[in-house]
Amino acid sequence: MKDNPLNATDPLVDAFGRVHTDLRISVTDRCNIRCRYCVPAEGIQYRSHAEMLTYEELERFVRVAAGLGIRKIRLTGGEPLVRKGICRLVKMLAAEPGIVDVAMTTNGILLDQYADALKAAGLMRLNISLDTLDREKFQQITRHDELDRVLDGIAAARRAGFEQTKLNALAIRNLSEDDVVPLARFARERRMELRFIEFMPVDGDRKWTSDRVLSGKEILELLSQGIGPLEPASSNGSPAAATRFHYVDGGGCVGVVRSVSEPFCGKCNRLRLTADGNVRNCLFSPQQWKIRPLLRSGATDQELADLIRAAVGAKSHARGTDNGQFARCDRPMHQIGG
Repeated sequence: MKDNPLNATDPLVDAFGRVHTDLRISVTDRCNIRCRYCVPAEGIQYRSHAEMLTYEELERFVRVAAGLGIRKIRLTGGEPLVRKGICRLVKMLAAEPGIVDVAMTTNGILLDQYADALKAAGLMRLNISLDTLDREKFQQITRHDELDRVLDGIAAARRAGFEQTKLNALAIRNLSEDDVVPLARFARERRMELRFIEFMPVDGDRKWTSDRVLSGKEILELLSQGIGPLEPASSNGSPAAATRFHYVDGGGCVGVVRSVSEPFCGKCNRLRLTADGNVRNCLFSPQQWKIRPLLRSGATDQELADLIRAAVGAKSHARGTDNGQFARCDRPMHQIGG
């Protein structure tokens, strides 16, 4: 049922004073590649279509969340572009009062097909995953030979007019070192921002260990040696996950997401919704709040809002725990959402 709109006079604030304005929505747990750090090698159990939230249910959740102060939406997966009719959802969410930004994280394989339609539907920004420019290594990481299609997708996004497209590269020790500089040069030549993300313990194969983390500090050293010196960029008070740096020669900027070596939990403003209808207050949280039963049982907007507030109110200090150690959640990354 549709109640009177809520208002954000009482914003979504957790016990540590963090105001939540960003919502990450996973629209599917399925993907057209199988990255080793995201999807298990075997035993994958995808949710059924009936378990997935419908677009109308997602729209209603966003409407309620916007009434509580959520302003930015990021669509993730799995791979969001494999879900049928995704452009319709983008259009629905972009039209919601209070939502000022709708973005998407994608592996880029289907962008050549969808970039223009996404732009027309109201998508404002794209993040495209690209861990390497080496075809053999790309196949090793993703278990698929699709590098050319990703590069075509990046070109299509640029042609479609996505001017704030970022590239995301996961950094893993003894795998990513030789890719740091080539990826940075690729991004600089196209005036795109590249963000390196430290390897986190949400890998599909459950093989994460701390010694496999290629730290942000080491990445910056590789960039300084291979391209040129960097200097910190102004954050403008933004709670973004990435710490940004400008190249001194004026050749753009690069970001590092130091979730492991220097976590940004103290300024986190994110809430998550999984494709099967669970609200999560942290990527690493072992706890989640089931919203699907409420959406399908005639619950009021106030009841939905109460659940969202409960999830935010229960948010731990850092990394899903109160002691700052990583909580090992029971779901791989493709089931949570990037």
